[in-house]
Amino acid sequence: MAAKIIAVVNQKGGSGKTTTTMQLAGAISRRGKKVLVVDADPQGTATRWAASAEDEDPFPASVVGLSAANEKVHREVKKFIDDYDCILIDCPPAADSPVPQSALLIADLALVPIIPSPLDMWAAVGIRQVINNVSELNETLTARLILNQCQPKTTLAQESLEILPEFGIPLAKANIQHRQVYRQSAVFGQTVHSFGAKAAAAIKEIENLTDEVAAIISL
Repeated sequence: MAAKIIAVVNQKGGSGKTTTTMQLAGAISRRGKKVLVVDADPQGTATRWAASAEDEDPFPASVVGLSAANEKVHREVKKFIDDYDCILIDCPPAADSPVPQSALLIADLALVPIIPSPLDMWAAVGIRQVINNVSELNETLTARLILNQCQPKTTLAQESLEILPEFGIPLAKANIQHRQVYRQSAVFGQTVHSFGAKAAAAIKEIENLTDEVAAIISL
């Protein structure tokens, strides 16, 4: 069976695309699925993340760098489609790159991580247009917004939630809160699952997100 493909996209840098990609990839791998992360961002953060792991405890998913493929990313990804259960594409910021559009052509699901501050959210609105344009060619494409670095009880978060309906993209029920352990897992080339009890809240967030994503794409 061909792999399910998830493109993680946003117009804006620093929204948590790589964090979302790597945590999800690790969590899906832990469920016995064969997972590939395609690092399509020239910054290569996903590749560096996986490379930070100890040899005896490697990152749980495979990672391949394809940023040089540019607008042909969808063609390159197709080469891997029969070898994996799930492929996640970590895309560069869309404003100056043809990659997200290319990735969305073959994606089953577009995930758009956004930080709940009005500035971040306005900056990300452009990705909706990219998704809408590609949806005319890829009719099975579904999309979800994911709130990242949430601090739920702040006024800023409340104000941001009021802007959300203007995106025209449904909001995932699961969100990722502002926690140090997400940064720590990148440093050690792992996911939050490696940190055991002290990361219990973060693990629950990622598991909830994985449940939701798996249900959407029938993984």
